[in-house]
Amino acid sequence: QLQAYGGGLAQPGGSLRLSCAGSGFVLDEYAVGWFRQAPGKEHEGVACISTSDGTTSFEDSLKGRFTTSTDNAKNIVYLHMNNLKPEDAAVYYCAAGGKHYSSSPWFKFAKHGMDYWGQGTQVTVSS
Repeated sequence: QLQAYGGGLAQPGGSLRLSCAGSGFVLDEYAVGWFRQAPGKEHEGVACISTSDGTTSFEDSLKGRFTTSTDNAKNIVYLHMNNLKPEDAAVYYCAAGGKHYSSSPWFKFAKHGMDYWGQGTQVTVSS
């Protein structure tokens, strides 16, 4: 089971940290991806990390603002979102799947290939 949490309300330019906690399986055996879906928009990939070797891919438009980190001891993967914009508002999901999805050639396929999905957490960006 995966659980994403940490969403909430942030002001434009602000920051939030989302957490993805694994229960019942070890996240470093998988790639952990972050995805988001805003109302009326397609489900899109945000980032994906292989916690065992640190391989990470990001949606190009988010590079520089979003980063990921892991705490393998706690079995948690984090998504750090900085300089938030109103267009970042969405429900954010984490998911786990094959490690190859963390590499850039495969990242665009990750949203179709993840094996385990958590419930989403809402991120709202508004002043």
